[in-house]
Parts: sequence; C-alpha cells; structure tokens
Amino acid sequence: MKPHLQAVTAEPVIRLDDIRRHFGSVYALKSVSFSLSAGKALALVGESGCGKTTCARIIARLDKPTAGRLLFRGQDRTARGSGKEERMYRKDVQMVFQDPFSSLNPAFTINHHITRPLQLHGGDKPKAERDDDIAKLLESVGLDPSVTRQKFPHELSGGQRQRVNIARALAVAPSVLVADEPTSMLDVSIRKDILELLARVKRENDLAVLYITHDIATAAHVAEEIVVMFAGQMVEWGNTNAVLAHPRHPYTQLLLSAVPDGGRRFVTGGSARFLEQAEKIRSLSRPISTVIERVGDNHFMRALVASN
Repeated sequence: MKPHLQAVTAEPVIRLDDIRRHFGSVYALKSVSFSLSAGKALALVGESGCGKTTCARIIARLDKPTAGRLLFRGQDRTARGSGKEERMYRKDVQMVFQDPFSSLNPAFTINHHITRPLQLHGGDKPKAERDDDIAKLLESVGLDPSVTRQKFPHELSGGQRQRVNIARALAVAPSVLVADEPTSMLDVSIRKDILELLARVKRENDLAVLYITHDIATAAHVAEEIVVMFAGQMVEWGNTNAVLAHPRHPYTQLLLSAVPDGGRRFVTGGSARFLEQAEKIRSLSRPISTVIERVGDNHFMRALVASN
C-alpha cells in the first residue's frame, strides 16, 4: 500500500511521492509521501531532526530530493524548470518562517515589506491601487494599516511581526502556504491567535497549508490531517481527530504523553522511568519499516520492525 493520505478526492495541489533525502550517510527522509489540497491543512509533527523542515524546503524549492517526485497540480516538478516556471512556482508556494524578526529586514518599514512582493508579482499597478491592496492585506491579518505601515519591525511585537509575515506571503495570492514552526518563538499567550489566523486565511483564500510543528497539541487548531514523523519516516498519519483521539503508534503515544493532561498518564514512576521508556520507544521506532497498516478510516501507521 502506498503511504499516501487516502481521504483526498480532488487532485492535490502538491504531492510528495516516495521522497528520499540523503546527506552523505545521513538519511534525512525515508520514503515520505503526502498531499496538500486546496482549502485544507496538513500538520507535519515531530521532534527536531525528524525531517519536517527538509520536507518544507523541498516543497519550497530550497532543496531537492535524492529520490522520489514532487508534483504540482499533477505535473512532475522534481527537476528544476525554466526561469519563468520557477518564478511562477515560487509565487504559488509561499513560506512563513519560524523567527518573525529575522524574517524581516530591520532597515525597512512594514510598508516596504508588503510592497516588495506586489511589485515583483502584482504587475504595474498605480500607486493608489497598490496602497489599497496593502491596506487590505494588513487588515486581513488583524493589523491596523494606519498604525502599522510606517513602523519598522523592531517597533512591533512578535505576534504582530508574524502577522506581517503572513500578510507578505498572502500578497502574491499563493496556492500553497508552508508555515514552519510559526508560533514556536512567540509568547504562549498569543500562539492561539496566530493559529486561528492561519486557519482563517486557509479557509478564506482556499489555501493548501503545510503546518510544521513539534507541538502535537496544536495540530487540531489548524489541520484536518496530520503526519507524525520520526527519524525521517512517517510513523502515523490520517485524519487529525482520529490520530489524536486514538493514537496507535508508540511514538505518537509518546508525543501525546508530553501534552499536559491530568487524565492521561503515559508512564508511572516519575521522570527517570519516563525517560527510560521514551528512549526505548525511540529505539523501536528508528529502524526503516516498509509495512503500512490501516488502523481506521483515513488512519494509517507504520509497523514496528520485529526485533530478533
């Protein structure tokens, strides 16, 4: 069975097909396959080093796979195309990065940051029309244009800067939004607001969204589907609510055990016992497995390799 998410009926905007990425002897991605569809979000969840950002970089054309295919609207785009094709692809696939401050040039105003993509991809519009577009973009992400436009990045809060980054990504009317840990550097008090904003712009703009996070608890706020990754492999995937409510793979259960929940105690016996059990699960989950089990409606897991 091919390890694609099975519930999607319309042709996906982006599809990774058996993607592998090696850095010398390091196997960063091992047979990763999933799809992104218009108006839907997929959460890619896992710890640091599991391959999440490598997937994002391949989709954004910042890296290329060692093997496998990247398809955009059904066309194989694995190999680099012509200059025009690459420009159109990069317009269609936009990223929101983890650090909202380093993503913005401190020497320029917010107005400049939003104007730049409109100049590059929006055609030769009159200034008044472009100014109106900028105001609408800032309003769409919850910022007051009259207050925000002439400010510099350091004059905004982290949450406001991330809203600017989202507005900048939306400026070129993309088909795909890749959000790489967009809330991990923000105060806890405003993370939910940014997640709700991502969910709203996804619906309003019919975007295909890849939401990358190490925090599995946030997946349900944004994504209809989820892929849990460990050591470069997809270990469990499918409908977000089904995977979170009925996790079958031990590694998914381990991630959920780290979510504060007084009613769910994964390992008794204190932190030492927990760490011992966690390392055991990680060791069991690391070997490459090619056996995929269907454990529910749009719910799959990768079988553990039997020990000798």
